[in-house]
Amino acid sequence: MIRAALGLVGLLGALAGVPTASAEGNADYSVLMISRERLEVASSCEIGIYLNDQLAGRLFQEQATSFNLPPGPVDVRLRLLPGQVPGCAPGIEDQRSTRLTLQAGQINKYRIAMGQNGLVLKRAGLGY
Repeated sequence: MIRAALGLVGLLGALAGVPTASAEGNADYSVLMISRERLEVASSCEIGIYLNDQLAGRLFQEQATSFNLPPGPVDVRLRLLPGQVPGCAPGIEDQRSTRLTLQAGQINKYRIAMGQNGLVLKRAGLGY
């Protein structure tokens, strides 16, 4: 019994040193939401989302993802990813990216659509 009490006191002491999360601390970040609507892109292929040339997310039809990013510029590039579905190999593709400038505390929502040169981001309303 005494061992259990001492263990509990030690655990509570260790937890006292862990910083607590607060909503105010999140104001230093920006939220980037990207969705893939079924009607915008008719392909069943998986789409890769690259942030600053690093694969950060993958979307199938009717999926969405979000990222908490520091404020400042971020380059977003979209491309079809090879997968299990036939015909999804990208071949020669457009390597252009979209530069977004994110502000601290801002929520940015975009949807993936087809443009003249391939996949593009279009600003979307937050819907709330």
